[in-house]
Amino acid sequence: MNIYQKCVESAGYIKQLADASGAIGIILGSGLGNLAEEVEDAVVISYKDIPHFPMTNVVGHAGRLVIGKLNGVKVVCMQGRFHFYEGYDMKIVSMPVRVMKLLGVRSLIVTNAAGGVNRSFNEGTLMLIDDFINFMGENPLTGENVEEFGPRFPDMTLALDNNYKKLAFEAAKELNIDLRKGVYMSFRGPNYETPAEIRFAEVIGADAVGMSTVPEILVARHANIPTIGISCITNMAAGITGEALSHSEVEAVAKRVNNEFKALLKLLITKM
Repeated sequence: MNIYQKCVESAGYIKQLADASGAIGIILGSGLGNLAEEVEDAVVISYKDIPHFPMTNVVGHAGRLVIGKLNGVKVVCMQGRFHFYEGYDMKIVSMPVRVMKLLGVRSLIVTNAAGGVNRSFNEGTLMLIDDFINFMGENPLTGENVEEFGPRFPDMTLALDNNYKKLAFEAAKELNIDLRKGVYMSFRGPNYETPAEIRFAEVIGADAVGMSTVPEILVARHANIPTIGISCITNMAAGITGEALSHSEVEAVAKRVNNEFKALLKLLITKM
């Protein structure tokens, strides 16, 4: 069974339980998943119940699909994502985005917890992803092209929607949030990057680093889903402060800025 057939079966199961057509998809990263708790009239589906969906084993990722309304806007929230470092194929890592396409999702917001490379950032800074660098050594679009989703050679010039970027800054200004922008660079993980790798990332223009998000953006662009990405800078990357990194620190900082982050997303979706 190819990836398209798997996505069709996954979407078919979800459609029996909830109508997601016209919704905004939201992928919630580490420590940010509790936004899904605010979804009204929610239909909650465990990943383990969806055909062909893997399970996420990362602390802070609940592993549930939540479909309902947030601020009056229909949403499909992923409480937790799949990661390449968990051993999944890239096509499986990015599969939920293609399932969202088949569900009729009209737009996508991807979020993550990231390490800050830009030295003007602080722990808790929110960064709009203006562009990205794929340093994972893999791409979910390799292999036979899935024509049902998009073209063989998708252009990435506008992989992140410029109009949505403007709306995000409008929302941040209304909420008095200092939203920054920058380039997100994805590594394979699961180890945190070395200080030398961070110096390299800095030289080639990265402002933040992480282990996710780029596969989802690539597949969303391939499927022509307008997309925006926001990173929560939960720590300064290796070698910048000299302090050791830990996942518990990532979660703690994400939770500390959670209310600000949720307010931004809730206002943004009303503008999209």
